[in-house]
Amino acid sequence: MSQAPVDVSSLGRVAVLMGGDSAEREVSLMSGAGVLEALRSRGVDAHAFDPAQRPLGDLQAEGFDRVFIALHGRHGEDGTVQGALELLRLPYTGSGVMASAIAMDKVMTKRVWRSEGLPTPRWVWLAPERQQREVVMAVPDEIGLPLIVKPPREGSSIGVTKVTGYSEMQEAVRLASRHDPDVLCEEFIEGEEVTCPVLGSGVSAKALPVVRIQAPEGAYDYQNKYFTDDVIYHCPSGLPAAEEAEIQRIVLEAYRSLGCRGWGRADLMIRARDRQPFLLEMNTSPGMTSHSLVPMSAQAAGIAYPDLCVRLLADARLDSGSTPGGAA
Repeated sequence: MSQAPVDVSSLGRVAVLMGGDSAEREVSLMSGAGVLEALRSRGVDAHAFDPAQRPLGDLQAEGFDRVFIALHGRHGEDGTVQGALELLRLPYTGSGVMASAIAMDKVMTKRVWRSEGLPTPRWVWLAPERQQREVVMAVPDEIGLPLIVKPPREGSSIGVTKVTGYSEMQEAVRLASRHDPDVLCEEFIEGEEVTCPVLGSGVSAKALPVVRIQAPEGAYDYQNKYFTDDVIYHCPSGLPAAEEAEIQRIVLEAYRSLGCRGWGRADLMIRARDRQPFLLEMNTSPGMTSHSLVPMSAQAAGIAYPDLCVRLLADARLDSGSTPGGAA
């Protein structure tokens, strides 16, 4: 996936947004540190900026020209910081306000995908007024056991429980509701977990190589994602070529249907009994840590980590489509 070299002097003064106030702050700080070092190694005038410690208005006051968003979770990839940057007229990496907001909400994402005929596990949405015991205990009757209970607007497997029996339902819903007033109960797909990044926008968007994830006892949780080396990642995936191509096709459709741009990463499960892939979620500000999957996939496609960061930064824009030096 070769691309013309980027003139880093044209990128101007760059802020790397990192940290923030979401439950994923710790991961964001790791992502931001990696991005900052990578950009500087390519000669970009890049600076760390933590919006949990400074007002976003300082970005404009300090003469920044564009922003690399290395925030994760709420107030980072849910459309809120994107909206603020739109008002400041500061081009930023990744998806715009609408796509970020929809993708952050797994229930809204699934509604869009289902309307487009894309495969996603069956689900039950429990709004706060639908979390009484009798409603909660009826969920397994609708989508079966085991099932997954999660907060629909969190990431990094925070607040997620795999439920194997009716007796576990109430506590799983209680845990998820600590992170989000709404709770998503989702059919469990038995099989292999994979992820597939996308670079670009619209018809020019391209899917990167699929990464197959092999976690200890299937526990691809917060700890294993970021703080252990127990997970085995296969990239190349080792999947049959036709299967990988089908996953990439579905992911591109999923990405475009949400209106994503710049970059993203879809997580999927491949059902063991018939090899049917199911879309779980779309990440519009994926991790960029040493354990992260987009850099791994990009490397397999011949794109080094620093070049990936520069490429994403060069594609920074506003919802209006304007870029630094362009028409507003």
